[in-house]
Amino acid sequence: MQTSEELIALLNLSDLGDNTFSGNSYTIGSPHVFGGQVVAQSVNAAYRTIPKNRFLHSLHSYFLEAGDLTIPIHYHVAEMRDGGSFSTRRVTASQNNKTIFILAASFHQKEKGFEHQTIFDTDLKQPEDLLSWDDMLAKFGDFLPKSTRAFLSIKRPIEFKPVRLPNPLEPKDLPANEQVWFRLKGNHTHLNSRTKQEILTYISDYNVLNAAFNPNASEYNFGNTQTASLDHSMWFFRDFSFDDWMLFSAESPNAFGARGLAKGNIFTRDGTLVASFAQEGLLRPKK
Repeated sequence: MQTSEELIALLNLSDLGDNTFSGNSYTIGSPHVFGGQVVAQSVNAAYRTIPKNRFLHSLHSYFLEAGDLTIPIHYHVAEMRDGGSFSTRRVTASQNNKTIFILAASFHQKEKGFEHQTIFDTDLKQPEDLLSWDDMLAKFGDFLPKSTRAFLSIKRPIEFKPVRLPNPLEPKDLPANEQVWFRLKGNHTHLNSRTKQEILTYISDYNVLNAAFNPNASEYNFGNTQTASLDHSMWFFRDFSFDDWMLFSAESPNAFGARGLAKGNIFTRDGTLVASFAQEGLLRPKK
């Protein structure tokens, strides 16, 4: 999977009737289904039952079981409420009649109101001055640990450029934050708002737990730690375009008890706040 067209096809579920939909999976390097895929496919399912004049403004979800990459995932949508301005849906994802994921999502009709947003860091390095994951593989591939090299070798529809590039051969503790520029590959000039939100949801599960890892990066990494997304929440604010680079900016206020919390924002390149996110993940040192 290398382009936005392929990603959209992955997220666009088959309709089985009775508010039930089916989707397949694509690996991002893990032996299990990527959490961002399940959240994004659930959003696609929920949107199939929503009036056209309402758009996703928030979602809250829990990962209950690891997903099997080899079999379809079924998504059932419960229509909880359609009010004057808001609609609420609950989505249950299952495989082999076992629930693996649940999501609650709220949709809102467009309204005018007062506004403000958090400050955007204008001193960050720009993507033209940074290496992408593909660049890192080409430049350092022979020196990288096998697991890192295998992860970077996966073909993806998104290009990522970390603002801070850690040295996996000389790990050291870092600040509890992570900032990554990203850009969607392929043709994406005519995407509607719903599709853009589904894609952004998919992307939002990348890089999140790095912020929680960083303060202990001299000792712990994804190779010696069992990791899993436990929950994932998002809030959508403004419409946006994938025509330029966007910034994923996360910070971790806490890691304790084999769990790490990360939260943050997604901006357009000109500093417009598009969405916020929060996730708690399992960070269990392997014995």
